[in-house]
Amino acid sequence: MTGEPSIFFSDVNERQGSFLRRTLVLGGITGLGVTALTFRLGQLQVVQAGEYATLANQNQFNYRLIPPPRGVIKDRNGVVIAGNRPSFRVLVVRDETKDLDQTLNLLGQLLPDTVDRRRAIIRDVNAAPRFSPVPVKSDLSWEEFAKVNLYANELPGVMADMHEQRFYPFGGAFAHVLGYVAKPNVRDREAYTERGEQPPPLFFNPGFRVGRQGVEKALDEALRGEPGGNRVEVDARGHVVAEDVRGSRPAEPGAEVVLSLDADVQTRALEVFGEESGGCVVMDIRNGDILCMVSAPSFDPNLFVAGVPNDIYRAWADYERRPLLDKAIYGTFPPGSTFKMTTALAYLDAGIDPEERVVCTGGYRFGGRTFRCWKAGGHGSVNMHEAIKNSCDTYFYHLCNRAGVDRIARVAEDLGFGKAYGIGIGGQSDGTVPSTRWKREFVEAVGRGDPTWYPGETLSVSIGQGALQANALQLAVMTARLANGRKSVQPRLIKSVGGQPRPQTPFPDLPFADEHLDIVREGMAAVANDVRGTAYRASQLGLGDILMAGKTGTAQSRDYRPGEDRGPRNAVWSRRDHALFVAFAPHDAPRYAIALIIQHAPVGGSADAAPRAREILKVALLKDPDMRARIERPLPPAPEAPLDAVDEGAAPPAPEETPEPVLSPRPAAPARAAAGPRPYLAEPPQ
Repeated sequence: MTGEPSIFFSDVNERQGSFLRRTLVLGGITGLGVTALTFRLGQLQVVQAGEYATLANQNQFNYRLIPPPRGVIKDRNGVVIAGNRPSFRVLVVRDETKDLDQTLNLLGQLLPDTVDRRRAIIRDVNAAPRFSPVPVKSDLSWEEFAKVNLYANELPGVMADMHEQRFYPFGGAFAHVLGYVAKPNVRDREAYTERGEQPPPLFFNPGFRVGRQGVEKALDEALRGEPGGNRVEVDARGHVVAEDVRGSRPAEPGAEVVLSLDADVQTRALEVFGEESGGCVVMDIRNGDILCMVSAPSFDPNLFVAGVPNDIYRAWADYERRPLLDKAIYGTFPPGSTFKMTTALAYLDAGIDPEERVVCTGGYRFGGRTFRCWKAGGHGSVNMHEAIKNSCDTYFYHLCNRAGVDRIARVAEDLGFGKAYGIGIGGQSDGTVPSTRWKREFVEAVGRGDPTWYPGETLSVSIGQGALQANALQLAVMTARLANGRKSVQPRLIKSVGGQPRPQTPFPDLPFADEHLDIVREGMAAVANDVRGTAYRASQLGLGDILMAGKTGTAQSRDYRPGEDRGPRNAVWSRRDHALFVAFAPHDAPRYAIALIIQHAPVGGSADAAPRAREILKVALLKDPDMRARIERPLPPAPEAPLDAVDEGAAPPAPEETPEPVLSPRPAAPARAAAGPRPYLAEPPQ
């Protein structure tokens, strides 16, 4: 019995000790937890209070980028040729819609034309950042805008607002030179990642646009401006509750760009082309300013702003006259007889006497082949002046190999052929100036053919055919340099960006003798003002004593089979020849030069190209204050007969092509003025 109590008390003490140990452990753990929690609360409320206040503020407020208004583009006289206009639009925010499909169904009942673009709308909405409004339709009418706002409560996630949209007031007149704007695509963003940069956040904004082609692309970064932003308060679900005006920042418009173009000359150029295809460039021969650079047919760049419909784009792309192709600087053509001034300068440089006469019987026999002149009966005995005036092919065939193709090529390059110009926009074609070196390198590049240059090939080059290719800008530069007489004029398109002028670099001197240039210019004056000239009837300006000097050209677009009719009136458009005309005016004190190309013309240079060039050149002359003062002066007494008049009673020979103008009746022909002194730049280029 004495052992039992000791066993009992020993068990009680053991359990008591175990309880005390557990109590101490749990109490310690609880104390440590309370201490840690207190420390953490102190850290959050004191040490990191600012950081978490910022995060809470960011959750409460969102910052939504606002695309800036694109910079305005103006012509030389301050006329806006690319600007912005207010436009109503409807937008959808994906994260604020309960059911996107249902929302678009309801929206389609209000705006039926959105049904056809449903797939594209869904794609844009899904690709947009969260809570970012995506434009569904722009350019809403007032009735459509009011209707959307009326049913706004029944359209969760749909809103209508007004924004600035790119606008081209002259439509297609400036389409190729200005380009257009469109949504950024994957390639635009990849261009940044390839440089190791992050694409700007604006590139993911559905309302942002980037430049495509022309000036819009070349000066895209300057025209973009700086984006702004709206600071809006949102609830826990991201819905907008209010706008924080103090935290918002307005967008800054892009830089203003001023071009050398003249809106009146440009629009007139597109008008006179009518249904024809081709390009035209007008230059100021004193400073190189481009007053007109148009390509026809054109397209409406406004359609690209919101997205051109596929059927319209497909129609443009499939049309054989290629309205999307810039034929002023990209499309190249054989220059035809407009190249003969270049060939004549090469002959003079080679020491050929301009008074040397060649008898034209309608062709030239060389290497077992007859190279025909355009005039079947021949021109008879002609010297250089008469060969340019009558566009005699035989004269240039006969003498070309005495000068050689390499000399002709060098002169062509000095006059502006075979190169692209730094006018501020891309997409220019260099063209082709054949030479012995060119053929050798070409054959090596393609890996086949004979690298030897044969004399028979020079015959084709001498009259602007063969492998020779040029665009309208190069032909205008050639004409401007011939008209200037002393300087190698360089074209200029962009006058200023953001108020900062872009001056021309000094022009180098032309490497030609004065007397040689005078001979060529006199030949051009005879083309337009001698009754036997190939463009006499089509070149009369009817502006007082202001006369032009020019040169027609009809260039083959394909090879003809033996005995096949050249037939420029061929019913198949793509099988017709090209018509060209280059000119400058006034011919006694040159101010403006023009080059015009009609692709696959109905008739030829004098009937299709020259009258159109005359109408365009008249606008440039009439807008010039100095020329207006000269036009309004009384005319001097006319001489009894024009120089080089035909014998009384004799009918003049037929011109190069049918000379009847197609645009307006022929005015009374003024007497041919004597050639004045060679012009020069009155002041340094600005």
